Amino acid sequence: MSNTAGQPPVQRHAAGLTKATMQSVPTPFFASKLRQAAVELAGKLGWAPLKTEEWKFTSFRQITETTFVAPGTVTPEHVEAMISPHVFKHAAAEIVIANGQFVPSLSKLPADERLVVMPLSQAAAGEYAALVEQHLGKVVRDQNNPFLAQATAQFEDGIFILLKKSAAIEQPIHLIFASIAEAQPVVNFPRVLIVALDNATASIVESHIGPAKGTYLTNIVTELVAGQDANLTHYRIQQDSLDAHHVATFDARIGRAAKLVTYSCSIGGKLTRNDLNIKLDGQYATATLNGLVLVGGDQHVDNHTFLEHAHPDCPSYELYKHVLDQNASAVFKGKIFVHDVAQKTDAKQQSKSLLLTNTAKMNAMPALEIYADDVKCTHGSTTGPLDEGMIFYLQSRGVSRDQAQRLLTYAFLADVTRRIAVAPVREKLESLMAQQHGLPLDFRIQELAGHDDDVVY
Repeated sequence: MSNTAGQPPVQRHAAGLTKATMQSVPTPFFASKLRQAAVELAGKLGWAPLKTEEWKFTSFRQITETTFVAPGTVTPEHVEAMISPHVFKHAAAEIVIANGQFVPSLSKLPADERLVVMPLSQAAAGEYAALVEQHLGKVVRDQNNPFLAQATAQFEDGIFILLKKSAAIEQPIHLIFASIAEAQPVVNFPRVLIVALDNATASIVESHIGPAKGTYLTNIVTELVAGQDANLTHYRIQQDSLDAHHVATFDARIGRAAKLVTYSCSIGGKLTRNDLNIKLDGQYATATLNGLVLVGGDQHVDNHTFLEHAHPDCPSYELYKHVLDQNASAVFKGKIFVHDVAQKTDAKQQSKSLLLTNTAKMNAMPALEIYADDVKCTHGSTTGPLDEGMIFYLQSRGVSRDQAQRLLTYAFLADVTRRIAVAPVREKLESLMAQQHGLPLDFRIQELAGHDDDVVY
């Protein structure tokens, strides 16, 4: 069933989301005003924003012309087999969310009192109510994003993560989002709120997984707030079904002298859209954004990043790498926005894309918008096939052309993966890359590399 004119995006029920059907979608007690405002905004926006510049080069018809329904109740037994290969051996906390529903029997809650991980509803009903009210729905930037409006209008609960002051959590915090396909296409709206107080340190990993086949839509919103001198790393590993659609909104606000490093890795899914918006909201704040796209067939990945420098002396570094095979396509639009007060800004951005066939397509649009005069900002983009000179060099040393192409493709992406400090994430991606390119595991680059702030990638 196609959406009719004026209906809000992503129907949860056959009639779509309207005020009349709100009773069939339970409203979280802690977000009634937030969600009601989002319902009205979703109805006002409809799909019109998808025709603007921010959504150019991506067709969302496969979403807009599909009726998605609410998922049924999941059973732990069904979920356990799916998540088993993705469970970390060591984790400070490991939370399982299946079709948007928290599965406590398969989750591992933190033992460290400096770390709090719980459902949003539980946090809002207890001692963390003030933090939830202060930040939930307040960090997100783009109020004209129809998917964000829909996600806020329809989420029922979420995950709350709190890193208390000076908490140093050594093991990763792992969130496993498992999607289970049903007879009809289903949609789920996960929500994550991360609050790191001053001097807190941690790594948070989002693993998005699904079956080999099955159509569904995941529309997730993650909000992150980092206090003064906090040090956070956030990973998003997207390995959904090749029939699935994945829309992600990640917004972060980084305080004075705080540091955020992100990794966005898109491997699965038929259509993926990632919006990543970072505000450097205090002097000396630092952001490093890494992206990896490895797709083939008719997959499409659309990455949009927005780095807002709102204070002086804030460096940022951004590197996105794409490998597109067969008829795959991708979009990268990255903007660095420097306010007039953000003097001494040092921002570097680079997008590099490798096209393995003549039918793969890439649209890269790096951009700078600068209102300060004492800055160092650079951006660049390269798109093309493998370097024939490098291939010839390997062939001259006895490596076949096919094997040379596979080695070079693997090494191209490993420039990102070898920076990943969480071993299970790095090893999983390295193994997947080696397998996809027909390489034995002993070719895997296993050493951990640092980030050279002085290099423009």
